[in-house]
Amino acid sequence: MAIKREDIEYISRLARINISEELFEILYKDLRRILEYIDILQEVDIQNIPPTTHILEVSNVFREDKPQESLDREKILRFSPQREEGFFKVPRVIE
Repeated sequence: MAIKREDIEYISRLARINISEELFEILYKDLRRILEYIDILQEVDIQNIPPTTHILEVSNVFREDKPQESLDREKILRFSPQREEGFFKVPRVIE
């Protein structure tokens, strides 16, 4: 897939960016190399490769969910710098 000057000019207009001639040359070279690499990737035979979302086998790593006793509220709140009515008190973040 080739890229033309008009393509870059069109993209820059869509993005509403003015690019200098120097930057244009850099972008042109970079985009051309990217598209050349994509062309190489297009040649890879993937017919016998099954679709996958991850290259390694993934399994659930969560522990089993078992009911258990809750932590003691007073014991936990004792480490809080501020508390109010049995809860942690934190600075307001939403006005």
